[in-house]
Amino acid sequence: MAVSFEKMGGLVPAIVQDAVTRRVLMLGFMNEEALKTTRARGLVTFWSRSRQTLWTKGETSGNYLEVRDIIEDCDNDTLLIKAVPTGPVCHTGKDTCFGEVNNPEEVSAPEFLFYLQEVIQDRREFPLEGSYTNHLFSRGLNKIAQKVGEEAVELIIEAKDDNKQLFLGEAADLIYHFLVLLTQKEIGLEEVIEVLKLRHSR
Repeated sequence: MAVSFEKMGGLVPAIVQDAVTRRVLMLGFMNEEALKTTRARGLVTFWSRSRQTLWTKGETSGNYLEVRDIIEDCDNDTLLIKAVPTGPVCHTGKDTCFGEVNNPEEVSAPEFLFYLQEVIQDRREFPLEGSYTNHLFSRGLNKIAQKVGEEAVELIIEAKDDNKQLFLGEAADLIYHFLVLLTQKEIGLEEVIEVLKLRHSR
């Protein structure tokens, strides 16, 4: 369905959410031209109500919002834009316009695993030159599965010794490569957790 711009005099609210961390970054307004420009360029572009002109977020600061998805609400008069910021979003220099920290290192351990899964998924859909994750995806399923096996063996070897840091490093490697394998198989970590929940209840 078409976006209903006429309800608010040609504008609709556009909520911008970090596509990876899911943190709400800011709110802006778009007219039809701003939405078309956003879709065409892949960079979030708003309509400035004060200046009465289009403006692409980051055109002066360099902190752009790279679009990953655009979703309309049930009434077709509000947009949810999932994007990846290239720097602080707020003009004050903060991560978000709501004063929240958008730093994955400050979330809980379970939340970080889901964040890491989102990063890996983003790399698969939007390859980044020089990315190790993209290198793994380019090698295909068999090589990724082989890498998981290799990391599991290395973890077992380190488990026989008493070097905790080396053991932790190998454990982290295994978890990371396991998440890459899940992504390649188009399986979410939450699906694995659901299986664990079912087994736990028995």
